[in-house]
Amino acid sequence: MSDSGFDFDMGLEDPARAGVFAVGDGDLGDLAAAAGDAGLRVCRIDLEGCTGKRTLLLRIATRLDFPSGRGRNWDALSDGLRDLSWLPGNGYALLFNDAGALRDGSAEDFDTLLDILAEASSSWAEANVPFWAFIELPGGDADGAP
Repeated sequence: MSDSGFDFDMGLEDPARAGVFAVGDGDLGDLAAAAGDAGLRVCRIDLEGCTGKRTLLLRIATRLDFPSGRGRNWDALSDGLRDLSWLPGNGYALLFNDAGALRDGSAEDFDTLLDILAEASSSWAEANVPFWAFIELPGGDADGAP
């Protein structure tokens, strides 16, 4: 995950710059506006109180409106994030608020999420589509992120 030391003129429309970034408290609102202005589909995913895989997968699938019948496992999440044909857009910005509880409650699940998001971003970049994931951590604790 990249450090949160960035300005909001990130070139959000550029797939080569997209990836997974830690951000501090209060940054997601500005990022949502900037991503919308860049023509990206913005999806906010609430992780408040989320401390494990089951709740995490359910929240992501619900917010991204995954088609029914999709499994609730890491492989299904990976497949879904690399498809998103049911959510057409010029690119994607996933904004995860309150991720500290997940990181603290299940570091393994948190790390797996980061890996899957990074893989999805790389896959979309190959198709010349920007895919961003912004993970809000308490106090902007990007250095404490795995």
